[in-house]
Amino acid sequence: MATYGGPVTDDQHDRAPGKVAWEAAAAAVLRKARRLGDDDPDEAVWGKLTRSTLDGIAISPLGTPELIDGLVTSGRPARVGAWDVRAELTLGADAKADNQALLADLEGGVTSLYLRGAGDWATVLDGILLDLAPVVLDGDARGFLDHVGDRELHPDTNLGLDARDPDEELAAEAEARGIRAYVVDATDVHDLGATEVQELAYALKAGADLLRGAADVDRANALLEFRFAVTDEQFTSIAKLRAARRTWARVLELSGAQSRDQRQHAVTSRPMLSKYDPWVNMLRTTVAAFAAGVGGADAVTVLPFDTPLGEPDGFGRRIARNTSALLIEESHVAVVTDPAGGAYAVEKLTDDLAVAAWELFGRLDDGAELEPLIEATVAERDRQVATRKRPITGLSEFPNLAEQLPERSAAHDAAGSEVRRYGAAYEALRDDPVPAPVLLAPLGTVAQHTARATFATNLLAAGGIGVTADGSGPVACVVGTDAAYAEEGAARAAALREAGAEWVIVAGKPHDWADDSCALGVDAIDFLTRTREKLA
Repeated sequence: MATYGGPVTDDQHDRAPGKVAWEAAAAAVLRKARRLGDDDPDEAVWGKLTRSTLDGIAISPLGTPELIDGLVTSGRPARVGAWDVRAELTLGADAKADNQALLADLEGGVTSLYLRGAGDWATVLDGILLDLAPVVLDGDARGFLDHVGDRELHPDTNLGLDARDPDEELAAEAEARGIRAYVVDATDVHDLGATEVQELAYALKAGADLLRGAADVDRANALLEFRFAVTDEQFTSIAKLRAARRTWARVLELSGAQSRDQRQHAVTSRPMLSKYDPWVNMLRTTVAAFAAGVGGADAVTVLPFDTPLGEPDGFGRRIARNTSALLIEESHVAVVTDPAGGAYAVEKLTDDLAVAAWELFGRLDDGAELEPLIEATVAERDRQVATRKRPITGLSEFPNLAEQLPERSAAHDAAGSEVRRYGAAYEALRDDPVPAPVLLAPLGTVAQHTARATFATNLLAAGGIGVTADGSGPVACVVGTDAAYAEEGAARAAALREAGAEWVIVAGKPHDWADDSCALGVDAIDFLTRTREKLA
């Protein structure tokens, strides 16, 4: 996979007094955490704290003016004021229930509807004022138009036709009615694991192809809406939406269009959601919705926190729509247009994403395939999730084996709805309970073994494995200090085997008296799979 950008180097930063003070403070923290040596210079913090996205784009730990030297900052939001609060619903067999859910959403503050699949339109749309509430479709455009007849439709209504497969007849009908026809749905590749750059390049390619086949690019652009995913990585999500507008404006310019507009619909990420400890999803979607609003999305859909469990219930839908209400009405996020504009770090990240996406767009336009890049991304993300370098709260970190998941009915299927959840490997382990716990065998005092006992307990719980301090079992885990391991580890392991343990784990570095070990950075999925096999 191509790498864009690189680590921030010391010579990129002026050693201004304020910066020197920050370097000293940051270095002190890193030395305390043993991430920086006593002999390392303070300015080494830049290399230590700079992180890279899955696209290989370096993100500086501190926004500084020189980050945007020579850059033309663009991609400003066109939206002024509150965004369109758009509720999503996948239509099911019970059209009356769908109608009640939509009416509750509209009465609760939703301003538009995103309907996936097909349904009994007369029942689904009963009581909904289509001239006031835009409907954006993902399926059955013909059935929808046949049902509404000559009723007035809100101009932001969109038939949701796939821009990659133009339907000139339906598009002409949409244009005649003063509504939109097409969607470039970049969430399709996001759901499969694509990075920000890959999602942007995919959208540029699909949109550009539509313009190439249009007799009038301005009229075609007026019929078009782009859909992007936003995640709980707020700065990359903000920058992605800004980069999307910037690069699309360039496509329109090169196409000879008068317009430079891109209408954006942001949807909180499906892959980032977790089936376990689903309440944490409320936090993830709140951060993502904040990013969408700050990034300038025209419409924002917050997926209910219980989406991974099945069909969201009324409570989940209420929390989803109230997330936007809180951000708009109570937190006043929409009062300022482009609140991230001028922020050095955001402007730099916007530029980096735009440049990388434009380069990849060019390669896709020349015939390169996106799928291999996505597969490489998935493999790297899976590795980071497995080693907990990319933690998932409530799943890979701080799991709760005793939780009782809310019950939901089976989810309604929609075409093109394959989703690769980031925590799928852990969820698969949790879905398959093990028959016995691991025996926790501490060495030394409580103060001496607590840290590693807590680490091992949480790690095992991430794989659906409980622990016990009593009795015996096929697997035991010795927890204590390195000094205690040197003095007592071999004897304790021998005693555990004599008591019936067939597999002895040590929390920390490997020892010859243990069969396995677990420490920071371990491939948790491999470790948990091995441990579960021994327990079985």
